[in-house]
Amino acid sequence: MPDTISIVVPAYRAEKTIVRAVKSALAQTFNDWEMIIVADDRADYEAVLAEAGIVDKRLRFVSTGVEGAGSSAARNIGLDAVTGRYIAILDADDALHPQKLARALTALSAYGLVSFALQVVSATMAPLRQIGAGADQILDAGTYKFTNLSMDSMLVYDREKADPRYDTGLARLTDIDFLLKLFAGNRQCFHLGTALHSYVKEPQSVSNKPGASALLITAKRQLLQRLRDGHYPLADPTGLDGMIRFWEISKGAEESYGALLDAKPGLLFEDHLEPLLRAASTSRA
Repeated sequence: MPDTISIVVPAYRAEKTIVRAVKSALAQTFNDWEMIIVADDRADYEAVLAEAGIVDKRLRFVSTGVEGAGSSAARNIGLDAVTGRYIAILDADDALHPQKLARALTALSAYGLVSFALQVVSATMAPLRQIGAGADQILDAGTYKFTNLSMDSMLVYDREKADPRYDTGLARLTDIDFLLKLFAGNRQCFHLGTALHSYVKEPQSVSNKPGASALLITAKRQLLQRLRDGHYPLADPTGLDGMIRFWEISKGAEESYGALLDAKPGLLFEDHLEPLLRAASTSRA
């Protein structure tokens, strides 16, 4: 299995953003990568990119064959098509920073799972906040979420250590399900505290659109039940308590978020959650 980094990009109505995503891969300081673009809308993204002057043999194009199978189904098709040892997930409206793959590869020599601080931006790429910024550190399953509050597919991992697929039966929190499967094959994650990924937070994102809180509360209850029932056999079982504690706090934050969002449209869930996590950590100190 070659030490190539395979970048999986699910694309649904992404004609306006896919060029930016691909250009961010082309700008990487590490060049041994392939990108699998999975059309989930029957669009010809090869033609879209060619019209923008982008033709590269490292780009591969596959399709779900339907309109709107969903990001989980599209990502799984991409994961089934990869040829490299290492995997990165990139949304079609996001962007990698130039050193992301190179720094990931360095960390992967010792760890099978690498996470990154994120620059959260608006649809116009205006900075909103960072997540996970700070010192590089080693995280286990119990501490991971207290640093990486959200956006849980922005990882690079070694599929010789764990090679999961997304659960297409889950309507929400599929990224967390995937993350927990990665922790089944990895006791630890190496976290790079420098923002190396721009994550676009759309006004109608899962956590920000009207009515989202009620659906997410249900999803978080379901996730907590799975964790308590032993659904996820972690490589380090001691991390289970910390993961459960995070999601209990997150569910509580979700229960108060809807009213706050009505009063302050545009409030990021992370800005609401982070102080609650700090308070919980302080109370346990």
